[in-house]
Amino acid sequence: MTDESEHDEREALIEAAAGAWRARAPDGSVQTHPAWHDLDADGRCDAFEVARQMRRLEAAADPAGLSTTAKAVLARIQKRAR
Repeated sequence: MTDESEHDEREALIEAAAGAWRARAPDGSVQTHPAWHDLDADGRCDAFEVARQMRRLEAAADPAGLSTTAKAVLARIQKRAR
């Protein structure tokens, strides 16, 4: 694998791990993104920073000031309250 393709693969893993989507286990618990496990410690730190930046941008663009993560958490709380 070339340095460029390794870099591209690493960047794709970081973007995937930083995204808001998470799979659910049969019991409803939130799972880590599979890309998280393919990153080394530095890559996981980079993914965390990308996620922080993305959540700030999402909240800034939302009329209620909520990120996608905040919306997902509130939806789960509201669903359980019913």
